[in-house]
Amino acid sequence: MADEVDGEKKKGNLVLIISLVVGGLLLIIIGLGVGYLVFGGSTPDPSEEVEQLIERKDKANKPAEPKEEDADDEEGADAEDGAPEKMTKIAPEVETFQTTYYEFVGNMTTNLKGSRKFLQLGVGVATQYDDTVMANVDTHQVALRSEILSVMSEFSETEIQGREGKTSLAKALQDAMNARLEVLEGCGGIESVHFTSFVLQ
Repeated sequence: MADEVDGEKKKGNLVLIISLVVGGLLLIIIGLGVGYLVFGGSTPDPSEEVEQLIERKDKANKPAEPKEEDADDEEGADAEDGAPEKMTKIAPEVETFQTTYYEFVGNMTTNLKGSRKFLQLGVGVATQYDDTVMANVDTHQVALRSEILSVMSEFSETEIQGREGKTSLAKALQDAMNARLEVLEGCGGIESVHFTSFVLQ
């Protein structure tokens, strides 16, 4: 008797599972059908409708047949007056480089040539080369500071006066540091020298 009850439960469960699967599939099919009817119809694109209207208007406004005299003149005009062609604007490629700066820690102070005064500088360098240049500057900071002090001591008080004097000092420092880096690393790469402080006492 217990076997009969178990058999009926298994049959009931099997029928329930089959009816749920069939019902689920039926719902999916109905949903897809309704979705196609609602969203599947192709609606005309507004831009296509506008283009068709323009074409109709152009055909209505065109003259029937041009005279033979005007035909030759209009052949050149048709090529020029036809649909406008997009012209590509050729822009020259402008390469932009990122400038990297490095500032030496602390100020550098030295006596000026032929003077009792001394010059105190804060020095920074810049390059548009890769990070290798600044890594070399950082690695050889002590040697470059020595070069900076040597060059500073070669200038007199009058030689560093004004904007031109500072520019010539910066150029001399750049040349000296690049020469030193070429000896130490095989390449320079410092493109400019900047003064973060400039004190003459």
